[in-house]
Amino acid sequence: MDMYQNPYMSFPGITPEEMGFLQQATAELDDNQKKYFYMIYSGKRKNPQDILLFTLLGLVVVAGVQRFVVGQVGMGLLYLFTGGFCLIGTIVDLVNHKAIATEFNRKMAYESFQIAKMSN
Repeated sequence: MDMYQNPYMSFPGITPEEMGFLQQATAELDDNQKKYFYMIYSGKRKNPQDILLFTLLGLVVVAGVQRFVVGQVGMGLLYLFTGGFCLIGTIVDLVNHKAIATEFNRKMAYESFQIAKMSN
């Protein structure tokens, strides 16, 4: 497959689930809108391995860093002030780091789609 035809392959840590979601989400966009979508989404997308690293940082240094990175400020503050729910919440986030990244990326894909759809 040509890289230009499927630019999503260049995203680090992309899963087949995310790839399918992105292809389905951009199916109704024309080529220029798809390019614009890719440009916007690539700047907003979070790599699951980065979320894992931020969660490990939260486990060792400052709890809640991973939640601040994905825009969940309230949860980030809660983790910060409770020591990651006495480390239990941070450990759960270690296990669920891919789900956290996937949820965030879906929201960013939706936002990017809306922006790309309005551009003509």
